[in-house]
Amino acid sequence: MRIMKRPNILLTGTPGVGKTTLGKELAQRTGLTYVNVGDLAQEGQLFDGFDEEYQCPILDEDRVVDELEDKMGDGGIIIDYHGCDFFPERWFHIVFVLRTDNTSLYNRLESRGYTGKKLQDNVQCEIFQTIYEEAMEAYKEEIVHQLPSNTPEDLERNLEQIVQWIEQWMKDNN
Repeated sequence: MRIMKRPNILLTGTPGVGKTTLGKELAQRTGLTYVNVGDLAQEGQLFDGFDEEYQCPILDEDRVVDELEDKMGDGGIIIDYHGCDFFPERWFHIVFVLRTDNTSLYNRLESRGYTGKKLQDNVQCEIFQTIYEEAMEAYKEEIVHQLPSNTPEDLERNLEQIVQWIEQWMKDNN
């Protein structure tokens, strides 16, 4: 395995919790490379059909992993995706699961045009901590951290914490 000079970070959580906002700002502050898996899949047409019930394409997880493999080996990547259990465990040095209170999440998703079953299922996913449990099963417990993502103050605090963690990782590993 190649020696990485910069860590790989996974930002995950229910749609609408603020992964993209955090990820883009984090990349700007640290110089790490931000990758939104949804955008990557769209650009490369990395899909395996269409989900009629949710009215969205079905991600071809194997093709996404193949597409990212070389990049991840170099380090310095921030991955943003609402699923997390299909990525190889070896890819990430730390995993952040963003959490948002249900009312805020409901309003965010509704403003994105989510309705009916898609809206309800995503809010339930947050209530039942589905993504957090997925992350705890897929990665070592000590690298999985929950972060509140309700307010602009939470965003700033999360950014500061993660930037500090990155700086410490780079000192310890270079």
